[in-house]
Amino acid sequence: MTEKMIRIFKILNAIQARPGISAKELADVCETTERTIYRDLRLIDLIAPITNEGYGKGYRFAGNFAIYPLNFTEQEALVFSMLPSVIDTSKLPPGFESAHDKVMATHFKEKSRHKDIIENIAEVIQMGTPAYREESENFLYPVIQAILAQKTIDAVYHTQSRNETTERKIDPYFLVPRDQRFYLIGYCHLKNEVRTFRLSRFRKVVITNKSFDKGDFTITQYLKNTWSIERGEEHIHFKVKFSPAVARYVKEEEMFVRPKMTDLADGSLLFEVTVNHEREFLNWIFQYGPEAEILEPKAIREKVKEQLERWTTRYR
Repeated sequence: MTEKMIRIFKILNAIQARPGISAKELADVCETTERTIYRDLRLIDLIAPITNEGYGKGYRFAGNFAIYPLNFTEQEALVFSMLPSVIDTSKLPPGFESAHDKVMATHFKEKSRHKDIIENIAEVIQMGTPAYREESENFLYPVIQAILAQKTIDAVYHTQSRNETTERKIDPYFLVPRDQRFYLIGYCHLKNEVRTFRLSRFRKVVITNKSFDKGDFTITQYLKNTWSIERGEEHIHFKVKFSPAVARYVKEEEMFVRPKMTDLADGSLLFEVTVNHEREFLNWIFQYGPEAEILEPKAIREKVKEQLERWTTRYR
């Protein structure tokens, strides 16, 4: 069994080092027969995507698969680190222990490098502090760690709408920047559904050892027709006319939905988009003041007129 394990490592390394290597060449490298190599390849096929493109083409890894850099899971690293203690190393060829040490050293160096990169990213990104709190702990680093490792987090979260703080387990899927804030999108075990969490409202974040799988979840489908981050169940089709003075600036805006924009003869811009919630879209429209006119829907146009009348009364 030990000899087979070492031979499999040799085969993997040989295929990566020499894509297109033949079964005969692999047999020479491993000092065994071609029949044994074919048996080993059937076993290896269960753990690595090896392909043979036809007679005389040899073997290679499919796609972008590689065995370096090492991408051990925590469990795989633990199992491999225990290998010398569960086999009789005296029966192994010379060099096994030094080779094992090099593999483990590479794993820990790679893991340390990834940790440093994430820490540096988290430090570079500057986050604000909620006005009602003097200090706010930055949970950006552990959240990014948990997303990359696909680990569930134990969190304490404050829901502003109910002024309520709860303990939750969350599978963190994606970190989304919106309007100078970060939002975490993930599966909430407390509510048994995918939810959106504002990062600054977390009071505590601890990474657990529990792994998760996103399944068929896609961020594109989840945020479809969402103007910024606030999701709704409606499909509201807006038509807005922007004046020539701001039309070119509207075209330059970076958006999360794809609008239809039509240049009009007088230099103005007809802007059409379908969103699932009106509030964030209207807030965006309001920044252009009288340079933006809502044409449709008629009901929202009337609602905005009433709001402007109340503002006028307030400032009169």
